[in-house]
Amino acid sequence: MTFKAEYIWIDGTEPTAKLRSKTKIIAGAPAGLDALPIWGFDGSSTNQAEGHSSDRVLKPVFTCPDPIRGGDDVLVLCEVLDIDFTPHSSNTRAALVEVAEKFAAQEPIFGIEQEYTFFDGSRPLGFPEGGFPAPQGGYYCGVGADEIFGREIVEAHLDNCLKAGLAISGINAEVMPGQWEFQVGPVSPLEVSDHLWVARWLLYRTAEDFGVSATLDPKPVKGDWNGAGAHTNFSTKAMREGYDAIITACESLGEGSKPLDHVKNYGAGIDDRLTGLHETAPWNEYSYGVSNRGASVRIPWQVEKDGKGYIEDRRPNANVDPYVVTRLIVDTCCTALDKAGQV
Repeated sequence: MTFKAEYIWIDGTEPTAKLRSKTKIIAGAPAGLDALPIWGFDGSSTNQAEGHSSDRVLKPVFTCPDPIRGGDDVLVLCEVLDIDFTPHSSNTRAALVEVAEKFAAQEPIFGIEQEYTFFDGSRPLGFPEGGFPAPQGGYYCGVGADEIFGREIVEAHLDNCLKAGLAISGINAEVMPGQWEFQVGPVSPLEVSDHLWVARWLLYRTAEDFGVSATLDPKPVKGDWNGAGAHTNFSTKAMREGYDAIITACESLGEGSKPLDHVKNYGAGIDDRLTGLHETAPWNEYSYGVSNRGASVRIPWQVEKDGKGYIEDRRPNANVDPYVVTRLIVDTCCTALDKAGQV
């Protein structure tokens, strides 16, 4: 008896990493993460090594059922290691592990809203050849063939994520034709990041079967169209119990160099998206407010009403590395909450 294991990893392409994968045939029946062997690949072909010393190591860190192949086959998300088994320089997960463990007692959790855009060749799905569709407005959460494009792919992707057991919590059409969103969470920093990377892989792989590509470009169409973000919702135990911790977290994200420290790691091309228009705050200004989608960080109205809950960092791009954004937010906010005794 054998099964297929699709080994998935994040490469070293800059400024935005790409997903890679290849298939390993393994003898026996699936027996969980610990039973999956390490593997290797040619790092010189993924911007992770030079040709004269190209071997890199794939270490399984998360596995789930493969909803595309079915049966006993599995998807295997891997960290990239050097041959001495230390994290490769492109491995951003390892740093998150350290920070998540450091602040585990505060019970941080995340929900990430992943926006993306389907393309049919060189134009967004639903854009007429040689022109533009009607202005944005009716497409958001819309219905009907005149406003919605790619729903069959979105539904197939949702089903694949659910079959894989990922913590996907919803989908909706976004403000531009061919633009959609799915949400992952609320779960722990590592879980939301692992699941989001696998959900991205499934998005690309599902769209492939329809002859369509999906992009996380933060500004896929220039002009009067919304960009694509990865709004990141965050809370700790203290934030879920009291409003003072909500304010402490918001204030901490605006202290000193923190705004720019975060923004420069929130995805390539962020200045094209965070312009102060289209429901964004300017990339070089920090603000927070209740029910304000033009602020850097939004406090939902229900959170103010209840006096507890979560905050939404609206700055991360669609192409952000979830390992990086969750690490930065946990480190900044949990450090401040710890100092304030709000744990």
